[in-house]
Amino acid sequence: MESRRPPPSPLVDSYVVPGDVVLDLSEMTNQTIKLGTGLRQECDTIQATIAGVLRLSKPNKYWVESSQKRYVPSVEDTVLGVVVDTKPDNFLVDIKGPNVAFLPVLSFEGGTRRNIPKFEIGTLIYARVVKANSIMNPELSCMDATGKAAEFGQLKGGYMFDTSTGMSRMLLSSPTCPVLEALGKKLSFEIAVGLNGRVWVNAPAPSTVILVSNAIMRSESLSGIKQRAMVENLLERLS
Repeated sequence: MESRRPPPSPLVDSYVVPGDVVLDLSEMTNQTIKLGTGLRQECDTIQATIAGVLRLSKPNKYWVESSQKRYVPSVEDTVLGVVVDTKPDNFLVDIKGPNVAFLPVLSFEGGTRRNIPKFEIGTLIYARVVKANSIMNPELSCMDATGKAAEFGQLKGGYMFDTSTGMSRMLLSSPTCPVLEALGKKLSFEIAVGLNGRVWVNAPAPSTVILVSNAIMRSESLSGIKQRAMVENLLERLS
């Protein structure tokens, strides 16, 4: 199935529940559709598997955006994982999914048997999901599609906290979400967001880490205007 511009589902930006048919493939010959979290193919239809809002990332990737805490891995998701065990060929990594993921020891830029990373249990990793289905453990990689490390790998220092998967997608949205835009105008900090509902923040000053983390955690239920006002209020307390 290959096409440049598949017509969008009429349910985009609408609330769907498990079993809802969001796309009829029989009406979409010679077209490619990419499925993200909360969707699966049933014969000639694409159906929702979780409740939430159907989203479309142009040109052709669909997913269901939900405020659930539980994460369902999907290929090309970026995730924050915690190493829970080490094996000769793989690191076992908790990504908040139904199953532990595995990260091959050679899935790093320039990875060879002579320079295998030494990660202790508890190490925080920023990685990309490269394989995912309902019957196998997800596979991760610390390289982008071109084989480069890019932003992937171990995250040192900082503070990691959990949020909903919907909040994670908001933080990664384009244009930049209001809370991050407001914080970025006044503060210098690093952030890594996993679609599995984890966020990592680092900054030279611990007070900045605390403020940014608190602002993000408080922002999920706020409008854009209220997010900016909340950030201003937190900044006034810091000064």
